[in-house]
Amino acid sequence: METSQSNDPYDDAGCDLVTVPARQGLEAVDILRRGVGEAVGPVLHDDGGDTLGFVVPAGTAAGWDLPGSTCTGTEGRGLRLNPEPPVEGSDWLLPPGDAELATDPAVLRRALGEAARMIEAADSCR
Repeated sequence: METSQSNDPYDDAGCDLVTVPARQGLEAVDILRRGVGEAVGPVLHDDGGDTLGFVVPAGTAAGWDLPGSTCTGTEGRGLRLNPEPPVEGSDWLLPPGDAELATDPAVLRRALGEAARMIEAADSCR
């Protein structure tokens, strides 16, 4: 039996999605993109602009416990990443192909923490 194989690295990429408020997420994207060696994977934003979703490796949801964020697991459903957003009412901020396969959860956790501290400091100056 012959099977076809795709050269698209996103074809079989299982992933989870960490969702955060847009303000914190945008700060985290900036932090990640400025960081040396800290790559950021695809990032979704909702059409209302309220949240950002970071693609992380499958299995991340099982141990994710960062307050103010949620991590949704694919639970073997194999969310596929392609140019079309996987969730209706969303669009890519950083699309697959323009980004790494996924953001490292430990790196994302640090960036989200730094972003939260920056936002808190900025808000306390008002």
